[in-house]
Amino acid sequence: MTSKPDFTAETENEDAAPAVPTPGNGENDSDSQAQDTTGEMDPLALAEAEIDLLNDKLLRALAEQQNLRRRADREKSEATLYAATNFARDLLSVSDNLARALESVSDDARALAGQSFKNLLEGIELTQRELQNAFEKHNIKKIDPMGEKFDPNMHQAMFEVPDNSVEKGTVVQVVQPGYKIGERVLRPAMVGVAKPE
Repeated sequence: MTSKPDFTAETENEDAAPAVPTPGNGENDSDSQAQDTTGEMDPLALAEAEIDLLNDKLLRALAEQQNLRRRADREKSEATLYAATNFARDLLSVSDNLARALESVSDDARALAGQSFKNLLEGIELTQRELQNAFEKHNIKKIDPMGEKFDPNMHQAMFEVPDNSVEKGTVVQVVQPGYKIGERVLRPAMVGVAKPE
């Protein structure tokens, strides 16, 4: 047998005023907590946001410092490498003159030369080798583009040579070798370039 619900207690209190929660009960405490969190920022959340911001600033400052250090190191190494550029450029004419002096003596003249003249030639050759070794030591390299494609950044075309045996724009004659220090050109090579007939 099922029991019927008793509605008498509810009907008796129907006309009574609804119950209002008082500051002492649990419902009111949870409502006031929600109001605090929605009305004001939580101090813990504020602190975490500030920590995130400071971490971000710190990481950016460290990255910038590292970039500055790298840039300073690169500039220092470039300054060291290119400091002697003007001096090296002036020495190129000395190297050219030594080469011209050696080229001016033919093989026949060498064969017929006396001992003192041979010693002089050997001294000039030794001086030229020492100068080239000093250039190599300071990263100064010779540009001798014979048979290469003409490059306006490294070569200076002096004239064109009619020649169908090679591709147009190929260097077929080197009037004066060029030099570069590191990746910079000290002096472009002066060349003759092939053109079709």
